[in-house]
Amino acid sequence: MNRSSKRFLKLSHIVLLLLSCLLIAPFLLLIISSFTDETTAVQNGYSFFPQKFSVDAYRYIFSNFRIFGKAFLITAGVTLFGVLLGVTMAALMAYAISRPGLPGRKILNFYVIFTMLFNGGLVATYLTYVSVFHIKNTYFALLIPNLLCNAFTIMLIKNYYQTSLPTELIEAARIDGASEWAIFFKVVMPLSKPIIATVALIVGLAYWNDWQNGLYYLDDTSMHGIQNVLNDMNSNAKYLMQFAHSGGTAVPTTTVRMAIAVVGILPILCIYPFFQDYFVKGVTAGAVKG
Repeated sequence: MNRSSKRFLKLSHIVLLLLSCLLIAPFLLLIISSFTDETTAVQNGYSFFPQKFSVDAYRYIFSNFRIFGKAFLITAGVTLFGVLLGVTMAALMAYAISRPGLPGRKILNFYVIFTMLFNGGLVATYLTYVSVFHIKNTYFALLIPNLLCNAFTIMLIKNYYQTSLPTELIEAARIDGASEWAIFFKVVMPLSKPIIATVALIVGLAYWNDWQNGLYYLDDTSMHGIQNVLNDMNSNAKYLMQFAHSGGTAVPTTTVRMAIAVVGILPILCIYPFFQDYFVKGVTAGAVKG
């Protein structure tokens, strides 16, 4: 490696290090702010070096675990079922339209791609789910609309199937008498772990961060997930006061917002490192067929 290449490599490392620090800084400020005294946060704003440390926000969350714990469990349950159903549906659809001999394959491909470009609109979608499928004020409202299965994940998996799975293995299994279901579950799925993990992470993030479905389809706040609770708090700081103790205990609304945000992103931060390798492989696999 010549001197010019070494200099470029060092400069690249410095730039990437700075970018990494910029990405980490908001999370660090969020965590520090959640451990800041309420009065200090209101008077002086958020700071990386707060004047007074406090755990009142987390104490308040645990004292109202019935509210925040239920919202957390609702979000976790919806995310789990959404990932399982969404990935399964996307993988099955992607496998079907990736097979060259499938009758009507071009029509199905067009149907999937068309939904990436056009939809029925918010009003028509809302009326369909509410009046036809009757999912309003049910947990299906958090599970089905917009998130359960989408064209992007289908095309992502389809591209992986077409570019990264050896066709010879599928043909060999078919010659040996394996059914399409056997081929899919015993040959295709074991070889598709990178893309399945990638799509699972994408779908899981979408479910975990979703608040629009709860806003549109749930009037019953007891069914709200953690993101809806946080959104309600951000929209109206007095939201917390209805859960305050009758003795007039002050509610740390500013720092509680930060604490709930920390609790909300903590599972994602814990899970992501285990999916990182699969995520990189899944995104890059099939980009260059080699």
